[in-house]
Amino acid sequence: MQIKFIDRKSGKTISEKPPGEVFLKLLYHNPFGKMTILPVVKRKFLSVWYGKKMDKPSSIKKIKAFVAQLGIDMNEAEKPISAYTSFNDFFYRKLKPNARPIENGFVSPGDGKLIAFEDVSDVHDFFVKGRKFTLEEFLGNKELGEKHKNSSLIILRLAPNDYHRYHFPYAGTPSEMTKIKGDYFSVSPHALFGHFTQVFCENKREFCTLSTKDKGEIIIAPVGATMVGTIIETFTPNSTVKKGDEMGYFAFGGSTIVLLIDKNKLTIDPDILENTKKRMETFVKMGEKIGK
Repeated sequence: MQIKFIDRKSGKTISEKPPGEVFLKLLYHNPFGKMTILPVVKRKFLSVWYGKKMDKPSSIKKIKAFVAQLGIDMNEAEKPISAYTSFNDFFYRKLKPNARPIENGFVSPGDGKLIAFEDVSDVHDFFVKGRKFTLEEFLGNKELGEKHKNSSLIILRLAPNDYHRYHFPYAGTPSEMTKIKGDYFSVSPHALFGHFTQVFCENKREFCTLSTKDKGEIIIAPVGATMVGTIIETFTPNSTVKKGDEMGYFAFGGSTIVLLIDKNKLTIDPDILENTKKRMETFVKMGEKIGK
């Protein structure tokens, strides 16, 4: 398969060549890779080991080549390349204060490629293969799964070249994070098509409930992935937050944010839903309106 997405700003269809694409195809589409290599790669120790390696001062030598290879715009970054103390320090870099304007409506929590479903039940038809996805399994909570069973579901995929801090999509009061231990499957489309439930219901993940004044409860769930050894929260639970306030960040690797919203109170923008029906992700940036 070839990964393609819609650049929302230009309307153009763009092909994505993720780092290690050949290896990803071996892991998720080759019987030998699935049976012999994937069981090792998905294990926590490998991602933690690599994360520690990216924390070392010697890892700064990787930054310039990474920026050049993936075309990262460092003009948006708060600091120049020379100011970072490790690759991870660069990877979860902060942006300049006005780099991501916060628009009206319900906004994206981060930069990345997005797919969305008006109803959670639509997920299974989209990905077809594998066991059925359920919120009870994803959230590890039967009552919460039942409560949100008719919610709309949004998945934001952060590629390695994306800004890796995530923010609140709406104003409200967040609960403490519920942490669920798990594996580290890739969140690349190479993994998701055919392994969706396995990825989201077996990967390391966390979630909180954002209670809002007028839009009900919003579930926000950062999900770890291959080579993402760390999810760090930077917010204070049970304290009011504004739309666009920082919530946390991911250390090295790709990752995702899953959102569950009340479809009777928030409506996902139609272009995103249409692109999803065509099996196309939509590239958005943090603070960009994705619903109303």
